[in-house]
Amino acid sequence: MNDGFAVRPAKAGEEAAIGALINTIQRREFGIPITLEDQPDLADIDGFYRQGAGDFWVATHGECIVGTIALIDIGDGMGALRKMFVHEDYRGRKKGVAGDLLDVLLGHAKVRGFSEIFLGTTAAFGAAHRFYEKNGFSLIAAEDLPKGFPRMDVDTRFYRFDI
Repeated sequence: MNDGFAVRPAKAGEEAAIGALINTIQRREFGIPITLEDQPDLADIDGFYRQGAGDFWVATHGECIVGTIALIDIGDGMGALRKMFVHEDYRGRKKGVAGDLLDVLLGHAKVRGFSEIFLGTTAAFGAAHRFYEKNGFSLIAAEDLPKGFPRMDVDTRFYRFDI
């Protein structure tokens, strides 16, 4: 817990709130023409993310979900970081929400035996690029992604983290 928020695994029944947070950021802030219907994973978090050693976490402030992060187990000790979003009022190093979400995911990955974490992001998420780079992620070419990586059409930048 940090500054009034907590990070914990997502619970059944929170799919609508998680989807609303993520889709609002995607559409309103970054103009990405994506809908919740385009993201069926958000309607079935357990079925999509909690396979193998994967999981999905939320940051909460009181009863409100203010951030999300997910890990997909893609096999062979590798994972894909997905759905990292933080409400604009909770961003920044002083708030600590993004850092705590990432720390929980990386701690889980280490305990569960992952050796590498990969992620894809869009060119529009400049602050996210800086965040990942400051936290030890290395920019890689799309050709260097593992075969099992779930690449999204909107992703144009890719990163790797060695655990």
